[in-house]
Amino acid sequence: MTWHRRALLPAALVSLLAGCAAPSEQTPAAKAAPGFPYTVSNCGVKTTYQAPPQRAVTMNQHVTEVMLALGLEKSLVGTAYLDDRILPAYKAAYDSVPVLAKEYPAKEALLAANPDFVYGGYASAFDAKSGRSRDDLKAAGVNTRLNMEYCPSGASSLADLYREVDEVGRTFGVPDRGERWTADAKKTVAATERKLKGLAPVPVFVYDSGDKAAFTAGGKGIGNELITRAGGRNVFADLDKAFGDATWEQVVARKPEVIVIYDYGSTTVEQKKKRLLEDPALKDVPAIRNERFAVMPLSDAVLGVRVPTAIEKLATQLHPAR
Repeated sequence: MTWHRRALLPAALVSLLAGCAAPSEQTPAAKAAPGFPYTVSNCGVKTTYQAPPQRAVTMNQHVTEVMLALGLEKSLVGTAYLDDRILPAYKAAYDSVPVLAKEYPAKEALLAANPDFVYGGYASAFDAKSGRSRDDLKAAGVNTRLNMEYCPSGASSLADLYREVDEVGRTFGVPDRGERWTADAKKTVAATERKLKGLAPVPVFVYDSGDKAAFTAGGKGIGNELITRAGGRNVFADLDKAFGDATWEQVVARKPEVIVIYDYGSTTVEQKKKRLLEDPALKDVPAIRNERFAVMPLSDAVLGVRVPTAIEKLATQLHPAR
């Protein structure tokens, strides 16, 4: 931070100038930006902003897309860690932002961008062992925000998504943009709800990854509500976390009729399907027997601006005749 100092003047000259200055010539106190100071509590961390951050860094794709959806690319000095392709609507804005690392940047590389705000999508963005904890960054003069899905308490819902977008908009002094996004999102969700009225929910198992065990969506993340609002029933909604392991015996016992495959990383959707279809232990699972699969990019299934449209897209796959 650069500090400016006023040069010292001889006492007599200071006195003379003070006596001659008219009230109208005195410099008025700087006015705060509209909506500031703004105080917000995020995952147990309370922060007061005197003005919008000017040099933000995002780590994880879904929070990057929140910023871009709010038209805040000019407030970004860096970004990191894509799970899949950036949404086409945001591609040009994304390309204008420096990429600090393919995954998480080292603390030194992060601080070299001189950020005043770091926005993380997963708790791993603020890994203490890597020196990037929220406390570490605060000590370096950097404010932080963690996506609400990974706060220590509670499940994530659409209400939390709307709050996430609202608080980011207010932090950056553009609450009207957050309000417009939320109004449009609610219309999209309501339209899907009307289409599904009267339909019985389809039992769904999410296959993220895993061989010895199935890494799946539990009941605590936005993915669970996404499935419910798309006309499904998550067979592992009783798993008390956003993501977790289930045994293959449990998958068989819960008889999912559709398997939702999360698409990301180096393992393709076709490779995941092949692994499931060729496992003899799963041959009597209805979804395997009928080869009923749905596909979602991972970025659709976390607390970000894709969720309202993702509900609509998944509903089409779960209820194709509707």
